[in-house]
Amino acid sequence: MTVIIALAVLALDRVTKIMALSLLSPGDSISAIPGIFHLTLVLNNGTAFGLFKGMNAFFILISTAVITYIILYAWRNRPLGFAWSLILGFILGGASGNLFDRIKFGRVIDFLDFRIWPVFNVADSCITIGMILLAWKILRHKCTPSS
Repeated sequence: MTVIIALAVLALDRVTKIMALSLLSPGDSISAIPGIFHLTLVLNNGTAFGLFKGMNAFFILISTAVITYIILYAWRNRPLGFAWSLILGFILGGASGNLFDRIKFGRVIDFLDFRIWPVFNVADSCITIGMILLAWKILRHKCTPSS
């Protein structure tokens, strides 16, 4: 289940990034909901918020380590419950989507722009949702793969 969720996240991320690249040039912006939501193409060679620019090799290494750890964890602890599959699938799919960009383009393709937050993408959203759910699980002391 974890791999299926991760593949769905990866597919959605790739499709949306391909659409963004076909509609926009770097720096271009299209207003979807004026003043609230725009599609703005940013090629980000850093991390969240554009921090740590130019460290692509480091982020490829970290992403690969995280992806490997999640796959091994999911394999060793199967069957996972639905919540754990969802959490790990979101993080795995998101990390894989951004890793793909870093390897292919040397940067991450961002395009979702709410103007009150740095521009981001589907992979970033899924990683964030997965991490919030993970924190919630840990804080509720339900930190076993079968829960």
